[in-house]
Amino acid sequence: MESVLLAWRPFLDPLDVHNTWWIFLIPMAFGISVVYRAARLRSLDRYWRSVLAMTFQIVMGMVLLGVASYLFVMVYVRIAANMGP
Repeated sequence: MESVLLAWRPFLDPLDVHNTWWIFLIPMAFGISVVYRAARLRSLDRYWRSVLAMTFQIVMGMVLLGVASYLFVMVYVRIAANMGP
């Protein structure tokens, strides 16, 4: 009974990666790119090149979305709040 209590249960006891969550973006983007490109390409001639290109696009898109949301909240919302009625 005690060994069951010491086991790691992924959905009940998730890993504590709150400070390093962004590291998992690259493997997740790579996995999505591998599956998507395998299903969508007619020929696998340039498969890995297109997978790496799509992975780069996903990661850069997420970085740019993060920067855009930061700028929106920290710049635009502050300006709009200070303008007031």
